[in-house]
Amino acid sequence: MLVHNWKRLLVLLLLLGAAVLAARSESLFGELDDLLAALQTLIIRRPGWGVVVFILFSALSAMFAFLSSAVLVPIGVYVWGATLTFVLLWVGWLLGGVTAYAIGRYLGRRVVVWLVDPDKLRRYEGRLSKQARFPVVLLFQLALPSEIPGYLLGLLRYPFWLYVAALAIAELPFAAGAVSLGKSFLRRDWTALAAVGIAGITLTAWAVTAWHRRRATVPQD
Repeated sequence: MLVHNWKRLLVLLLLLGAAVLAARSESLFGELDDLLAALQTLIIRRPGWGVVVFILFSALSAMFAFLSSAVLVPIGVYVWGATLTFVLLWVGWLLGGVTAYAIGRYLGRRVVVWLVDPDKLRRYEGRLSKQARFPVVLLFQLALPSEIPGYLLGLLRYPFWLYVAALAIAELPFAAGAVSLGKSFLRRDWTALAAVGIAGITLTAWAVTAWHRRRATVPQD
């Protein structure tokens, strides 16, 4: 399990390096600016649909490993600014997490295994219970890819409002970091981009390490 998570952190580090290189490329940024301007014009014409699509895609990215909202964040910052993009991203991730929880709780394992790698579920099922303490669930949310905790905690029938609270708190720093990365990328401030990215990866690495230090199933209250 630990090796798998460290591989994920390595991938994040490589993606950050690619983003820094892209931020320093004159030719790439000229093409990107034209694309963003065209998208801004389209969204201004249909502002309601722009918000809906952004939230829905953010929600889906919190449910499926093969989707990422990272591509959307610079578009959001370019069109709406950092504050509104942060709110929309956070709401979308919450919506995706709640939907994943509902699928796990009410549709059950037969549906979940079609959406999440069964091996990943088995890796963590024995480490949590319905009686898991809130700080442990919060750490679980911080340490794992966002698509896993919702399904698993739904399967375990973990108390809904405690799950939502842990989800909301855990997603705050990542939403703020994603928006800060998007803003730094658009400004071509590659030093800020690298600093924020490394801070986010460090937070994730800490959470992964802290989670895997828990060798036994969480004690019941």
